[in-house]
Amino acid sequence: MTTQDDPRLREAFDLLDGMHREDPSAGPDGPKDILASLDYHHRVGRWVARLAPDASAALRLAAHSQHVRRWAIPRDSYPMTRKGYRDWREALGRFHAGTAAEVLARTGYDALTVARVEQLLRKERLRSDPEAQTLEDAACLVFLEVQLDDFSRRHSEEKLLHILRRTWKKMSPAGRNLALELELPAAAAGLLRRAVEGA
Repeated sequence: MTTQDDPRLREAFDLLDGMHREDPSAGPDGPKDILASLDYHHRVGRWVARLAPDASAALRLAAHSQHVRRWAIPRDSYPMTRKGYRDWREALGRFHAGTAAEVLARTGYDALTVARVEQLLRKERLRSDPEAQTLEDAACLVFLEVQLDDFSRRHSEEKLLHILRRTWKKMSPAGRNLALELELPAAAAGLLRRAVEGA
């Protein structure tokens, strides 16, 4: 049986999709600048499949759990400082990993697979772990594909270039090649070109 045919994978995806549908930003009154969780995770999953067609079950599950129930720990629950931001991100990583572990345990995954998904969600060994890098590439590609254009209308050019250069540094050569193939709105595409040239 292949990973694709494993009924546990479909069951886990269904359970996670149910959680993603709880995203308060997905409703008609939700903020327009937040990518609804269900759409976000489907996009991350598609990029993972493109970057790694033979992706392991753990990587595919991690992609579908990347920001599960992120709204439960809002950014303003931590100080609006650089350290506060880092602490918030670390707390989110632990929260996502724990939430995914609960789902995977319910669907019958073994302890090794659960531990591997948790490791990927905590972004451990990002530079030395090919699967962790694939997951990071996929997240960066979703940001560029869907969120950059909105960011470009809400932030200064200087801040946008800083964000884009940081994003570019996180990506692998394969991820960068896909990023350059994206059909972005003119303004966003121009910003990305400038960021890449200055990276």
